Amino acid sequence: MVSSQSRIGIIGAGTSGVYLAILLIKQGFQVTLFEKAPHPRTDGCGILIVQAGMEALHQGNHQISQKIINSGDRVKVFEFRNLRGGVISSEPVTYEENELPGMLVHRKAILEALLDELPPECIHFNAELASIAQTEHSAIAHFKDGRKWEGDLLIGADGIVSKVRQFIVPGVELFYLGDIVWRGIVEDSSFCPEGNFFVYVRGRGIYANFFHIGGGRTHWGFFIEKERTDSEIGKLQPNNITIPPEELAKLPHDARNVIESTPVENIVCRFSYDIDPLPKIYDGRVILIGDAAHAKSSTRARGMTSGWEDGLYLAQHLAESANIPEALENFQTERLPIVHEYQRTSREISRKIGRR
Repeated sequence: MVSSQSRIGIIGAGTSGVYLAILLIKQGFQVTLFEKAPHPRTDGCGILIVQAGMEALHQGNHQISQKIINSGDRVKVFEFRNLRGGVISSEPVTYEENELPGMLVHRKAILEALLDELPPECIHFNAELASIAQTEHSAIAHFKDGRKWEGDLLIGADGIVSKVRQFIVPGVELFYLGDIVWRGIVEDSSFCPEGNFFVYVRGRGIYANFFHIGGGRTHWGFFIEKERTDSEIGKLQPNNITIPPEELAKLPHDARNVIESTPVENIVCRFSYDIDPLPKIYDGRVILIGDAAHAKSSTRARGMTSGWEDGLYLAQHLAESANIPEALENFQTERLPIVHEYQRTSREISRKIGRR
């Protein structure tokens, strides 16, 4: 086993980075978690956690999985509707006794459940990464405020625009999937019942989805295919974040009303991106997990789940391997084929369900 005296730094205190920190601390490692924001980033909208994600949490820390079950809705029904509101198909979801459910839950509740299990002194905020260096036996992180960290292993969990990734595989560009996505959360006691996931389609194109996330709230997503202007290329958000009224008008009145009644501060708007599969996810003593390593389309709901799987398996390899280089090589060998398949199939589905 890798020495429990090993010093491990993690860049990014999102769901992947925090979960991995919890697992490594449990194994006795000296873990420092760095976050560029001034406080935990508990913003965001609703999340569909598939059963594989719940299993990855349960294997590592069953208290976290139970808190998430208590915070959201178990998936009960996937229902596909046309733009007149008629039901195309309805697919109930059933579970065996003691089987972990798929969950519909607010991202805020997820991160709070994770942070509850993490010693607060492990997180350092306002820590924006500036550069990385390494020697044969150590990794070194320099931060923009002048701080420096040196340890045995540095892990990049810093998301789709990862700075750590630029150190391992320079020049990776975001791949535009062709659509703008609006997401929001609104108080709702009548439109979307508990445990329901509605999808509005026309032909093969998805226009919107809605699902209940507990606490009398509904998450919605609205999708428009659109080319970026020259000034928008490379940006995460379009210049105009207003939903075009003529597009919204295509939804039935009750679905449209849910979106229109959402406070503007509860709405986020982003271009939809992924990245091409990387040839490697580590270099020396620096490694990537989560979206930093394999950002993908949300069509298979494997984004957050695959980050948790990364954390679970990296922690296991560090526990079972003789040294850190061996652990990283074994982890990469195991995970790359899996995450590449997630990326490939997620992008394929995105192209198939586009409106055009």
